[in-house]
Amino acid sequence: MSETLAQLADTIPALVKARVLVVGDLMLDHYVHGAVNRMAPEAPVPILAATKDTYIAGGAAGVVANIGGLGARASVLGVVAADSAGDKMQALMQAAGADTNNLTIVSDRPSIVKMRFVKGDELLLRTDYEKAAPLSAADEKKLIGNIPAALKGCGAVIMSDYGKGVLTASVMEAVIKAAQQMNIPVLVDPKGKDFTIYHGADFVTPNAKELGEATNMPTTTEDEVLKAALHLINTAGIKTVIAKRSEHGVMVVTQDGKLLSLPATAKNVRGVAGAGDTVIATLATALAAGLPVDQAVTIANEAAGIIVAKPGTTPIEKEELQAVLSGQSAARDVFYEAPVHHDWTAARKQIDAWKAKGETVGFTNGCFDILHYGHVNYLNRARERCDRLVIGLNADASITRLKGAGRPVHEELSRGAVLAALGCVDMVVFFGADQADDDKPVRLIDALHPDICFKGGDYKVEDLPEAKTVFAYGGQFEIMPMYEGHSTTSAIRKMQKVS
Repeated sequence: MSETLAQLADTIPALVKARVLVVGDLMLDHYVHGAVNRMAPEAPVPILAATKDTYIAGGAAGVVANIGGLGARASVLGVVAADSAGDKMQALMQAAGADTNNLTIVSDRPSIVKMRFVKGDELLLRTDYEKAAPLSAADEKKLIGNIPAALKGCGAVIMSDYGKGVLTASVMEAVIKAAQQMNIPVLVDPKGKDFTIYHGADFVTPNAKELGEATNMPTTTEDEVLKAALHLINTAGIKTVIAKRSEHGVMVVTQDGKLLSLPATAKNVRGVAGAGDTVIATLATALAAGLPVDQAVTIANEAAGIIVAKPGTTPIEKEELQAVLSGQSAARDVFYEAPVHHDWTAARKQIDAWKAKGETVGFTNGCFDILHYGHVNYLNRARERCDRLVIGLNADASITRLKGAGRPVHEELSRGAVLAALGCVDMVVFFGADQADDDKPVRLIDALHPDICFKGGDYKVEDLPEAKTVFAYGGQFEIMPMYEGHSTTSAIRKMQKVS
């Protein structure tokens, strides 16, 4: 980790003061999850037995969610219909702290919905509900009329263009003009091949393919990207091009030919969905917080590295971004896949994000003082029954109360790191440091709300104090077999005999 990144980590708390205007095509991603057990009798197509519906902010609304994840506040300009999808979309953005008071309610089109039917990780079908056409003259006038109120207090503007009709030429001209009068930078996530429609924008953020299509020039090498970016700047009236080059990182090219090139930061790329939204949201938020361009781009590049190492589409969180910048997550893959938490609120946010993608979250708890065969087999069996496995780990003070003086053998951070390194474990959360927990995971479970709780041994569910809590919020409880002859206590006794 460089000293520069460590210094940038100290700027992340200041992002909460930023306010960013997001203008663009708002969408709702609706996932229908289920199982396929048979084919339809009337046609050779699978029947999806739906078990769960999840809703995620998409399009420009996904940018809003990322701004909220950074602790900043978005102001939103766009359109929704007076329908259930529009209500859900507004609720998701409001939950991210956004100001939705300046939305325009339209009657000539539905709220945009991308409905995906999913079996496990397999997409079976996508259905789009949308009318991709320019706004009516009346709705365009309403939206433009809301610009001054929406722009108030903002330090940056994002135009998130998905080509669905909100960003008409008149809307973009009005937004850019209003922002220029207030000396507010305008950033564009572009669509299509004609970038002259973004004339006057301060930044555009195409990927290499989009840049090549917009300029009709090759964009494979760094030199080619530089030439294409300069051509775009000179012909489209744009001040700065930030070219996203996937595994090759990001390049920033300015009007005077200055170049900043940053390498990609992700070691493992599990999915690029949503990475563009994260980049422009982080960049705009950093600029709105007063950071210079080079620092803002560096932070946005690190944020992209976090997002592409995660499965699915999940907004960035300021805590994970600060941790990466400060070097607390030197082993990036471990940090992404199995964070070790003392913060129950942050852990719940991650669990809710997993659930929003239709993943089943399992939970088990223990001391795990000396990890052994019985532990590993038990955890692997539990992980087979859920999509994500969370470990509630007794704090050191709790183990001493339970096991007596001399325990634990390994302090809590060491135990947490070892568990986090297991492929079957997705998160480790400590409990029991406070005697109010009574060395039991009841309060932790109530804070996290996992879908399934596992307990190893010959217990009866009705005898477990945590079971009442699990059933109260609609969760499940499962007793699993333990592996006899394997325990930390017996391992310690063997070591004592040898010594």
